[in-house]
Amino acid sequence: MKAKLFAATLAAGLIVVAPAFAHHSFAAEFDGTKPVRLVGKLTRVEWTNPHSYFYVDVVDAKGNVTNWGCEGAGPGALSRRGLGKGDLKIGDTIVVDGYRAKDGSHLIDGRRVTLPDGRNIYGGTPGDGGPGDDGSGAKLPQKKS
Repeated sequence: MKAKLFAATLAAGLIVVAPAFAHHSFAAEFDGTKPVRLVGKLTRVEWTNPHSYFYVDVVDAKGNVTNWGCEGAGPGALSRRGLGKGDLKIGDTIVVDGYRAKDGSHLIDGRRVTLPDGRNIYGGTPGDGGPGDDGSGAKLPQKKS
């Protein structure tokens, strides 16, 4: 009986703790020495926790289209910064400044998103240790001219 109770308690603990391990620091997946700017049309938005994802079709100089994934903070953090789910519309042209994934895939950590109306939203996850993170996510890194 004690073994069953222990197993049940252990399983319940893993269910509660496992999502915390799914969240990662900036440095675990992205390279802070590889900044990138994407300008393209929004193709998909995943308004999910612990990270939101949105996808942008970027056309290169030769006319080739590449779909890039952009990871951002969770919906709650983004909404506190002024970004609502309806602010990102499929087909909108947006600018995303971020950092490339270490594995070389077409994924970036979207630190700044410039919307069609000109608003800039800090897209980083508070406390992830990435560039511009002050721990609160409230501070938008300054653009370099």
